[in-house]
Amino acid sequence: MTLTTIDPRPALVVIDLQKGIVSALAGNPPTATAVGQAARLADVFRGHDLPVVLVNVTGRASGRTDAGRSGSSGALSPGWADLIDELDVRPTDHLITKRRRSAFHDTGLDTLLRDLGVTQIVLAGISTGAGVESTARSASDYGYHVVMATDAMSDPDPEAHRHSIERVFPKIGETATAAEVIDMVEATR
Repeated sequence: MTLTTIDPRPALVVIDLQKGIVSALAGNPPTATAVGQAARLADVFRGHDLPVVLVNVTGRASGRTDAGRSGSSGALSPGWADLIDELDVRPTDHLITKRRRSAFHDTGLDTLLRDLGVTQIVLAGISTGAGVESTARSASDYGYHVVMATDAMSDPDPEAHRHSIERVFPKIGETATAAEVIDMVEATR
């Protein structure tokens, strides 16, 4: 599905573009592209007085996994969860800290968005197959119109990124490039 419209009150939700994660992916061209596109989207949303929600992560669910990671593995290094400078955080931005994959899980994000009158979210961030996909699924479950800005997201696993974009996202909402989202925002304001 392609982008059909931007609702009167959309919000941009940017997932996990924080120093510890982005620096671990330094030199990865898709990550650099995603960072630049997410920053462009944030500028446009702010320019139209539309909500920008910046999400960072400071933990993960406990429990064993086949991937060998479970729960929090100690203290984070200083600055690890700080949002990246490229996002140019503004006082009008809404900041959410999550401790699980989805930005909706135990964070108050749904309440914030409903209080702001938001009916549609545009998603960007890292990792496509983890935090972004989980948040997209939750947003759909909560009844939001969901748009995935596919070139404003990245995953350290290219196959996970491809799978989410090609197989999962079309079942959850609409996909578009950042430029397509920006054009639609401009056309509907």
